[in-house]
Amino acid sequence: MFTPVRAFSGFSVDDLAAAKEFYGGVLGLAVVDGKGGASLRLPGGTEAWLYPKGEAHRPAGYTTLDFVVEDIDAAVDELTRRGVRFERYENGPPQDAKGIMRGIAAGMGPDIAWFKDPAGNILAVLMQGED
Repeated sequence: MFTPVRAFSGFSVDDLAAAKEFYGGVLGLAVVDGKGGASLRLPGGTEAWLYPKGEAHRPAGYTTLDFVVEDIDAAVDELTRRGVRFERYENGPPQDAKGIMRGIAAGMGPDIAWFKDPAGNILAVLMQGED
């Protein structure tokens, strides 16, 4: 019988110290050292596991973490002030000057903006529309 008691996601980084500084210092998440990596305490009571792979690390080519926010403009502005650079995707859905893809108004899902951690993994802030 498959009866897990909890689940979490994990992803690799090339430099664990830099990742811990970014996730803890820049994003303000609780980072807890563990054997062989570190745990990110995420909003809502979940967690993700960071583990070092050094030169063997390859950044994820997809979004590894989505941070749901109530006001995407305020979140993007604050993260920009903290030094986060938002990605611009030339061949993707149109993004505004802040790098936000305005999916709600276009009927294409959430408003979303992507950025990378120091290891090159893709993260996003998103605001969901009314259901």
